[in-house]
Amino acid sequence: MLPLVVIIGPTAVGKTKLSVDLALKIDGEIISGDSMQVYRHMSIGTAKVRTQEMRGITHHLLDILEPDEPFSTAAFQTYADCKIKEIVRKGRIPIIAGGTGLYIQSVVDSYDFQPQQDTTEYRRELLAIADTKGKEYLHQMLEEVDPTAAKKIHHNDVKRTARALEYYHYTGKKISDKAGAQKGKGSSKYQTVMIGLTMARKNLYERINKRVDNMMEDGFLNELKILREMGYSPDLPAMQSLGYKQLNCYLDGKYDLETAVALIKRDSRRFAKRQMTWFGKDSRINWFNVDRYQDCSQLLPEIIAIIGRTINIGVEYDS
Repeated sequence: MLPLVVIIGPTAVGKTKLSVDLALKIDGEIISGDSMQVYRHMSIGTAKVRTQEMRGITHHLLDILEPDEPFSTAAFQTYADCKIKEIVRKGRIPIIAGGTGLYIQSVVDSYDFQPQQDTTEYRRELLAIADTKGKEYLHQMLEEVDPTAAKKIHHNDVKRTARALEYYHYTGKKISDKAGAQKGKGSSKYQTVMIGLTMARKNLYERINKRVDNMMEDGFLNELKILREMGYSPDLPAMQSLGYKQLNCYLDGKYDLETAVALIKRDSRRFAKRQMTWFGKDSRINWFNVDRYQDCSQLLPEIIAIIGRTINIGVEYDS
């Protein structure tokens, strides 16, 4: 089985720095496990690792798509599987670092996705129904074929509602059954070590708020303006992601900038809470509370010891 190290945790907890520190110690390369960092021109708002922060470590799955190109869990799995093999062939250790739980789990547990079909025409039909008859009507269509999925998807979430209807339309199966069969199961192709970072909620929320302030100082709003000038619609899924959505609303006059920034902070905190709920269900994760260390690099001896018990990394920690 191929070796794989995974570093997960909520946004702003310190995954980026730790992954680079670890890669330098165990001769690793890093695969981004973030659903938004695949997009070009979207660096500040996605907290994409900067060149100087990479410290010479090769990073994969960054800047591979334009913001109007679709990306999915299945696509991530395909890309990641390919990069893992490529990294191992070079004699290095692949490290997935990120916070998109479903993407990472699809690789760790080797989810078996159905062959993708062209759903463009049917998706257009569904979106037309949402436009003419309303989001609630579309959601009611889902309730009729998959009530379990309908309970989990808000009626305003047209994208996920349409995806669930597409899945039923083309497979004759409920997407809720698919999710239930996949989660926590599967015959993994990898010898995986999962490392989780956490910290006290108060401290994490302070870091999230500070990160958003730093993003704004670094030019997040200008980044979004440039994207719009390039012709990327505010309605694109990528442009409706966390942070971009709130600033788009500001640019469209729905509320002032102060309110937009406050909402980014609030929604980022909520996102971090959802991430911890997702990751907390996986008993395979070795958790580290970073509050107990002056610096994330101080975790390395323990993390390398855990990895060494599972994967032959051929390295001893040298402080």
